[in-house]
Amino acid sequence: MTTSQSAPAWIGTLGPRFVERPHHRRWLVSEAQRLLDFYAVELINPKGGFFSIGDDGKPVPTIAGQSSPERPIHETTRQVHCYAVAHLMGVPGADRIVDHGMRFLWERHRDPTHGGYHWGVDDHKPTNPTKQAYGHAFVLLAASSAKIVGHPNADRLLADISEVLLSRFWEKEPGATSEEYNADWSPLGDYRGQNSNMHLTEALMAAFEATGDSNYLSMAESIASLIIGKHARSEDWRVAEHFRSDWQVDRDYAGDPMFRPAGTTPGHALEWSRLLVQLWELGSRRHAWMLEAAKGLFLKTVSIGWDNATGGFYYTLDWNDRPDRADRFWWPCAEGIAAAAVLGSVDPDPRFEEWYRRIWDFTTNHLIDHVRGGWFHEIGPDLKPLSRVFVGKPDLYHALQASLIPLLPSNGSITRGLRDGGMRL
Repeated sequence: MTTSQSAPAWIGTLGPRFVERPHHRRWLVSEAQRLLDFYAVELINPKGGFFSIGDDGKPVPTIAGQSSPERPIHETTRQVHCYAVAHLMGVPGADRIVDHGMRFLWERHRDPTHGGYHWGVDDHKPTNPTKQAYGHAFVLLAASSAKIVGHPNADRLLADISEVLLSRFWEKEPGATSEEYNADWSPLGDYRGQNSNMHLTEALMAAFEATGDSNYLSMAESIASLIIGKHARSEDWRVAEHFRSDWQVDRDYAGDPMFRPAGTTPGHALEWSRLLVQLWELGSRRHAWMLEAAKGLFLKTVSIGWDNATGGFYYTLDWNDRPDRADRFWWPCAEGIAAAAVLGSVDPDPRFEEWYRRIWDFTTNHLIDHVRGGWFHEIGPDLKPLSRVFVGKPDLYHALQASLIPLLPSNGSITRGLRDGGMRL
């Protein structure tokens, strides 16, 4: 395949699902291993934490004016999670990466004075000392994944982040989290966001799997009920991104193009679709609305968010379903692949298999860098790589999960599936 090849209009759907075909399953494992190998070579910063990886697999150069590279907390935690997954796969060398990241989280990201975890740090000090719900959600995910693989400091980190989330972020009445604070926990504003709560839902399910504590599961169900059961349902399965402090939708909000873009974000609806299937399964399938919502979110999103002319998901849409940011990012395709796979495992509707194949086809032709490794993070409407929001290829998490989720049962996370021997080839 080459990155200049256009996606075909026809996707064959005869025969067994791709995930039931041994060769496809081996292809998925090889893609996961290729990704892990690409990042592992230059990932570890000997001064602590991890380098952000560029297009060529080398560390991204330090920005002019900075004394040392910044380590954002979501990158540190995601690498811990990903290489905990690699450990469960039996990949040699993964343990060293997990241990390196766990140490940096506790010794450098953690604020020993006020508690909580700084968003960004460098070799010497916090570069962004704010306390963000998004980053804390990923600390919980990293701690949970580290516990699954038996890291000796996982319980310490898990107890600390759980206490911080409950005492500083969790709002009992709406059943979701607040968003952001200064280092001393003074509020930064009244904004409430679905993105941080969505990732916290993923992390809470992982914590439930790692500990058996049903409080984590109850919190995940509460968030899903608010964001999806209430708001997305009322928006005809569009996921509202931005809210005021009273949890009313703020349609006019336009913030950070990476984490808080204006309008709606098709990739998040796909991500929720996958998470809801897992949440439905973990809750013993007692919440039937979750499966209904998962299917509704997926089918709505592919109908409004996919470019039928050239392929790929638009990054954002306005509230009239028109493309707002027409560039294609890698992660919505990764989430679409995972969602189609898990939905296809619990519902025989052939549309899920059709979309599974279509999204992988586009990804293989346009997002996977077959020459240097990794996935391109952004491509324009002309399907050529560009760098407007992201520099290089800093994220392993989405692509790795897209490669592994189809191989595992839909009733849990990747770490649980691998721990319990659920991956068959």
